[in-house]
Amino acid sequence: MTAADLKIALAQVKYPGFSRDIVSFGLVRSLEFADGRARVALALTTADPKIPTHLKREIVACLSVLPGVREVAVEIAVTAPKAAGIPVGGANQNLAGNNGAPKAIKYAIAIASGKGGVGKSTFAVNLACALAQHLAAAGRPGRVGLMDCDIYGPSVPLMIGLHGERPNVEGENTIIPLEKHGVKVMSMGFLVDDNTPVVWRGPMIMKTIQQFVQNVRWGELDILLVDLPPGTGDAQLSLVQTLPLDGAVLVTTPQPAATNVARKGGLMFQKVNVPLLGIAENMSYFLDPAGNKHALFGEGGGQKTADSLGTILLGQVPLIPDIRAGGDIGAPVVVTAPSGEAAKIFRAIGEAVLTQLARQPGPAVAASRGV
Repeated sequence: MTAADLKIALAQVKYPGFSRDIVSFGLVRSLEFADGRARVALALTTADPKIPTHLKREIVACLSVLPGVREVAVEIAVTAPKAAGIPVGGANQNLAGNNGAPKAIKYAIAIASGKGGVGKSTFAVNLACALAQHLAAAGRPGRVGLMDCDIYGPSVPLMIGLHGERPNVEGENTIIPLEKHGVKVMSMGFLVDDNTPVVWRGPMIMKTIQQFVQNVRWGELDILLVDLPPGTGDAQLSLVQTLPLDGAVLVTTPQPAATNVARKGGLMFQKVNVPLLGIAENMSYFLDPAGNKHALFGEGGGQKTADSLGTILLGQVPLIPDIRAGGDIGAPVVVTAPSGEAAKIFRAIGEAVLTQLARQPGPAVAASRGV
């Protein structure tokens, strides 16, 4: 038995809520084996006290069955998410509140999907614009942010009308987000050109998302939407470790091929103690010129997914050509046709999201779940 053998065995231990293991996530710092004693050292960044306990139990169970292993010692170094302790007024904004101070960002929510191709980024852009309109009407303009964490395929700059733009940088590492339609925006698409593919491993993705959270001057926001890439990998893990999320919205289309995977995404958020605010069913039906509905991708999938996860269906977004066309030219339909059917639906979903957030537990309860 060698340290290399231990490493191979530990590839079976999954990080809670994710399909990836602790070895591929780079959490194992050292491995030793001598005289029947296996020694494992991990380094985690988390605010959830249950995660280290769970991993220690899984590691001991995994290694104890190996031939020649008589004892397993596990050391776990836990670091709290950096965003929780950033002073108010510094170059980096305080996202989590400090010593009772108000949060610079009142609510941070993830816009997620289990699989690609369900129109999640289109949904996120229009929802952000709808929320910006709602808050502006309430006398709170410029209080919505949109953080595009789809590192490999950032499409938010195109869809919101900022394609080709570059953010300003103050000092050594403070990025000023761009703003469009009342929404402050940050995306990897601002930092690389169209001909440069992002070919990165996990640690680089995690570092980039941490910088988007900690080194972008978001200012005071009522809500920050975080557009995640599909799946349950590096970006999702890094986000929940770095930014205390107040909730998540799952986007799916009605058919089982999408809803089955969306349900797994919802279970992932539940396992890492992020409340599910609800399900948004995108491309729910086609609305023809006569106003008739056609269920091109089936029906009822969003509601069934919401029921299975114990949450609500926030709304159904129809398959309207203007929604797609607006995304292609950087003119979200919520902005170009504010009185249209699509804009009304997005605003209703935005109001439902705000209602769900207002129902979340207060600070004492949130602290008990590790937020």
